[in-house]
Amino acid sequence: MAAAKKAGGTVTVKQTGSPIRRKSDQRQTLIGLGLNKMHKVRTLEDTPSVRGMIAKVAHMVQVVED
Repeated sequence: MAAAKKAGGTVTVKQTGSPIRRKSDQRQTLIGLGLNKMHKVRTLEDTPSVRGMIAKVAHMVQVVED
C-alpha cells in the first residue's frame, strides 16, 4: 500500500468500488471512513487506525496523490 503523505499528516482516499454484495464489516469500514457513494473523496488524518481501515477495503478505495 503505497500512499503519499501530505504536509500536516493527512491522507486522501477516493471510493472506487461499490459495497454491493460485500461483507457487512467492509461496508461499515467504508462508512467509518466517511465514504458511502462511488467516487466520493475524503481527506482524513493519517493515523494507524485509518491506515488499517484503508488496508481492509483496499480493493474498493484508492489513495489519491495531490
